[in-house]
Amino acid sequence: MGLPTLEFSDSFLDSPEFRERLQCHEIELERTNRFIKDLIKDGNMLISALKSLSLAVQRFSQSLQEFQFECIGDTETDDEINIAQSLKEFSQLLSTMEEERRRLIQNADDVLISPLERFRKEQIGAVKEGKKQFDKETEKYYSVLEKHLSLSSRKKESHLQEADSQMGKDRQVFYDASLQYVFKIQEVQERKKFEFVEPLLAFLQGLFTFYHEGYELANEFQPYKQQLQFNLQNTRNNFESTRAEVERLMKRIRSSEADMKAPGCFTMEGFLYLQEKRALGSVWTRYYCTYEKGSKLFTMSNTETRPASRQVPNGVVSQGAEMLHLRSCVRRKRESIDKRFCFDIEVVERHGVTTLQALSESNRRLWLEAMDGKEPVWPLCPFITGIDMLGLYRTGGVNSKVQRLMTTVFERRITRIRCLSGSVFVEAWFLCVSESDDQGYRIRAVHALVYKLPEKNREMLDLLTDHLLKVSTHSVQNLMTVSNLGMIFGPTLMRSQEETVAAMMNIKFQNIVVEIMIENRDKVGALYSCEAEHSHELSFPQGAHFSNVCPSVEPGWLQATYNSRTGLIPDNYITYT
Repeated sequence: MGLPTLEFSDSFLDSPEFRERLQCHEIELERTNRFIKDLIKDGNMLISALKSLSLAVQRFSQSLQEFQFECIGDTETDDEINIAQSLKEFSQLLSTMEEERRRLIQNADDVLISPLERFRKEQIGAVKEGKKQFDKETEKYYSVLEKHLSLSSRKKESHLQEADSQMGKDRQVFYDASLQYVFKIQEVQERKKFEFVEPLLAFLQGLFTFYHEGYELANEFQPYKQQLQFNLQNTRNNFESTRAEVERLMKRIRSSEADMKAPGCFTMEGFLYLQEKRALGSVWTRYYCTYEKGSKLFTMSNTETRPASRQVPNGVVSQGAEMLHLRSCVRRKRESIDKRFCFDIEVVERHGVTTLQALSESNRRLWLEAMDGKEPVWPLCPFITGIDMLGLYRTGGVNSKVQRLMTTVFERRITRIRCLSGSVFVEAWFLCVSESDDQGYRIRAVHALVYKLPEKNREMLDLLTDHLLKVSTHSVQNLMTVSNLGMIFGPTLMRSQEETVAAMMNIKFQNIVVEIMIENRDKVGALYSCEAEHSHELSFPQGAHFSNVCPSVEPGWLQATYNSRTGLIPDNYITYT
């Protein structure tokens, strides 16, 4: 089992599991550092003490034999296996050569000592400096975060905005330090494959030239040396190409939203603050929480900050997890509590309401979406006009007015899209327009997918497309054509399951899907003819009458007879008379 991979997206969560994986790399790197020191010490002894040359080579050989070469990842390539095995091969060669006469070693400092020392000081030393900066920014960030979250929501808006802006800068500094540290520590682990082994290979080659009787042994070693050089070149080439890709990924994640949801085994995870009642009043305690939508299992792990030590890195430490089962989740009204970003949950194992505080507004939205959170009860919102406004949905407004509008109207209505169960659309929607350029086929494919949505999602989609169709009829005044609306609402509606390069390749189809849903709303949203995709399904026109209708063992389908043929029909395509 090799070293665990460190994902850049985990730097945003800063979870205990992330810290444990980071610690594995730190321990391995420290072990490598100590080994290099020993290796250099043994090499110097080999050069300076001719009389103890035999003993020094034996110790050097033994060190190589005992060291276990680790690479990142669960599975190693043939190159990595050969490189890892090379230390033992070197050890065997040294043992064989020790049976012969020892000769004077020249130029050993240039080919062995200096490269290893340079690798230790420049590469491993840079990682140690990065750790100091990371530990410093960790302590600073969580201290500033707790102060920021303690701000009263009743303070002036300008003061809160200024505090949010400063918090964003402090958060970015912490993320930068974390990303740079993760990047550097993995870079050194990869570099050691060639910068660590190449000096040893050069040192052995130097020994061959000074051993006259080792000529035959050197010839026998030649094929393996060539293979190892090939392996080293492969790993160097792979390193250069992978490093460029990883660096681009790091920069892309760095520029993305700070409160993004990282891919993982949970529907949602991250830090939340829990309101706990004590004798002297309420206190807010930080917990690392996870939620799995399928089982509705919500876990809370108490955390604390400890000083850095050899056993425990500076940061959060789990104190055990409490497992709860979610009943409901409701966003907390701003005026109902003297804290920002709050929401209430009810769980099976506890009585009453539990109040939690998210790290930011966008972070709260992610939690509410994951938990199928509901909005608090509000009075009916006023009717909004302005459908003829030039550049509707495209022209930006004054930030303060936009925020006030979102708070009074859109936050309790439009954001229902974000509170629906699961993604509104997934990758299957891209396929229905990418597989064929036939418009009829595309309309039928989109129609079939619409009726696979949950009922609430379908209702919201119907309301939205009805409104956008009305907006497009005023395109002469507002310049918002169907194409423009698809361009604007495509990224909002067509959300991928995860942030990957493969998913990004499908974005080009999202506008086309939204345009089809707006232009063909009556066809996409209405019940009409169905074309069978499999032999056990029935094809039928709009208005067809069925007999012998009965439930099917397959969810969402019925068994019926039409034109003397019995098969399956989708239950959402028919109405009973």
